[in-house]
Amino acid sequence: MGDSRLEPLVLSEAERQVLGNWVKRRTTAQGLALRARVVLACAEGGPNLAVAARLGVNRGTVAKWRSRFLLDRLDGLADEPRPGVPRTITDAQVEEVVVRTLEETPAGGTHWSKRELAKVVGISPASVLRIWHAFGLQPWRTETFKISPDPFLIDKIRDVVGLYLAPPANAVVFAVDEKPQIQALQRTAPVLPMVLGVPERRSFDYVRHGTVDLFAALNTATGKVIAKLSAQHRAVDFRDFLDEIDRQTAKGLAVHVICDNLSAHKAPVVHKWLLAHPRFQLHFTPTYSSWINQVERWFAELERRCLERGVFCSLDDLKAALENWIKIWNNDARPFKWTKTADQILNRICRYCSRISEPDH
Repeated sequence: MGDSRLEPLVLSEAERQVLGNWVKRRTTAQGLALRARVVLACAEGGPNLAVAARLGVNRGTVAKWRSRFLLDRLDGLADEPRPGVPRTITDAQVEEVVVRTLEETPAGGTHWSKRELAKVVGISPASVLRIWHAFGLQPWRTETFKISPDPFLIDKIRDVVGLYLAPPANAVVFAVDEKPQIQALQRTAPVLPMVLGVPERRSFDYVRHGTVDLFAALNTATGKVIAKLSAQHRAVDFRDFLDEIDRQTAKGLAVHVICDNLSAHKAPVVHKWLLAHPRFQLHFTPTYSSWINQVERWFAELERRCLERGVFCSLDDLKAALENWIKIWNNDARPFKWTKTADQILNRICRYCSRISEPDH
């Protein structure tokens, strides 16, 4: 059915209240909360395409839950039953599993296991797991977050994202940071190589052979990296790295350096260097916002492809491996594509702050 022939979606006051509670409650399963938002948005009017644009979902999602609600009302927002034998678990038991998972914890524990909850509800652990999967619940998982308290959060996000999406003319933009204390680790036994049916195996214990710090400047336009190994990461070491960037950058270009708020980046010795090199300008990311610095994405590649499974018998071995990997990267460099605008990022932060600050109902 095309949008031009959509059946109007009209809610009763009771339905509107239930849907509103599903959206507002912090503990509501996110899949169900999204379906409730779709139905509420459809009730406000407009074609599926417009509703999808407002909610940031695809048109098919809106069409699916509009039609499901019109057919079965609130019951239509539950996941569709799978083909097979008739189910033996009642709606009340499903509700109990969901409510207990979201709003209670077991005695002496921080979260439910499938066996603990199955014993309380009177169903099998496998049934509990199926219900969790149906509602997108994962009580065994947790994630950490930190909201930046930076008073200039908005200005800094707009500044940094503006450099990514619309870099100045006749200028180069570098995302800069240090990866400190990279350890030269040697396993206490030889690594056993992968064979058919058996993954690579390594001993869990190791011997340390020292550490090195890595300064890196990612050219956001080309993906190439200027790097410098150092025994420390003091202010004078950062100044020396700026010297290295200056030497390797064409003299006619302005240089914009994105970096974090480490005190070494704001030290008097750095200020003095910047006064002597007016083509350089530092742009600071918001506090606790390393995710906005593109060089962190490059460090993740370095960790995954060079360091995580590397075996280094000496500090010199580690340095040689780092220099070789960086050379290989630069021979086939590619930029990381930044797609989010500053407004999109700020809107997401606002929505998240609103969710975590709302009281439970």
